[in-house]
Amino acid sequence: MADPGTIRSWNGDEGWGVIESARCPGGCWAHFSTAATAGEFAFSPGDPVLLEWEPADQDGYAYRAVRFWPADREPVDRSTHSGTGAAYRSTLTLTFDPPEPTAHQQAGRSSPGRDTTGIACVLPAGP
Repeated sequence: MADPGTIRSWNGDEGWGVIESARCPGGCWAHFSTAATAGEFAFSPGDPVLLEWEPADQDGYAYRAVRFWPADREPVDRSTHSGTGAAYRSTLTLTFDPPEPTAHQQAGRSSPGRDTTGIACVLPAGP
């Protein structure tokens, strides 16, 4: 069951803050990754929230939020997204066209010390 609380402080740049709650004396540490909200949501001091918490030793606080959300909204279960973790994941695949044949390749010959793609190779000087 969720307990009522109020955002005491929120550091949006670092993504964490402290929630005041009668059940968490001294404050409850909260990280943005445990916010049960859809998309991005900005928290500000004084915002009423509901929270689920656990006893913990987190950055000087005896309690840590395992889930919290604005009191005027229903919590959003973020675990239903596709993927295996809570972190954002992205991939990039680059595909290049094959190089144009060089004049040497078209003529069926190549020069020693030159790459057949037409890019000069730099060979180390020997003793």
